[in-house]
Amino acid sequence: MNPDALVEDIAHLLQVWVAGWSGCRGYETRAEGRFTAALRADKTGDWEYFAHDPSDEEFAALATTTAEAKNRILTVLTNDVQRYKYLAGLHGLKVTSASQTMMIVDMQTQDAEDPWLPDDDLQLATSEAKGVHHAVVHAGEQVAASGRVFVVNGTAVFDKIVTEPAFQRRGLGTFIMKALAAQAYANDVENGLLLASLDGQKLYSHLGWDVVCHVLMMSAGTDEDSDLSGA
Repeated sequence: MNPDALVEDIAHLLQVWVAGWSGCRGYETRAEGRFTAALRADKTGDWEYFAHDPSDEEFAALATTTAEAKNRILTVLTNDVQRYKYLAGLHGLKVTSASQTMMIVDMQTQDAEDPWLPDDDLQLATSEAKGVHHAVVHAGEQVAASGRVFVVNGTAVFDKIVTEPAFQRRGLGTFIMKALAAQAYANDVENGLLLASLDGQKLYSHLGWDVVCHVLMMSAGTDEDSDLSGA
């Protein structure tokens, strides 16, 4: 389906993204009414709840559930940021991250061929396990950059696109995205989807990705956990 048509149904995009993100990380998921939750076993050990533009009543119920444990997270996708910041405060939740966005791309606009590394001292290793495609760039024994992708019903969900500090500004973020796209094409993919940090948004915009909406993360605890996309 055309990305423009998909954007009309952000709730569906969120379900697809959660499925792909959870697939990348091996998370258990469950339904929470018309919303979805994922058990972040490796980071918080508790549930993260996902919703797109919940009603005031739905938000209140989600906030109550989230506040039952300090490690729980409520993530809302919206283009009405101020409304949900207000509701968070009203229900005793703290906004821990408000800078991320969901982004989408038509995969037909992305390179389908394996890219070339910019330096001879770097090597690419790719692998696949349980449907998760990995790409890692090494400089000797050191990891320089890495990322992963999981395909859900024709949508490639990209996750944890990381360039290590010592190797930044060498085009490795772009390289990893192209290497993962080449792997994703082994499946019948039409679109790409991810959640992006501020730094990631610059990279993905350069590669032709478009912003769908903003992402707010909230919790009742004091610990910030702003790394949702890994980008």
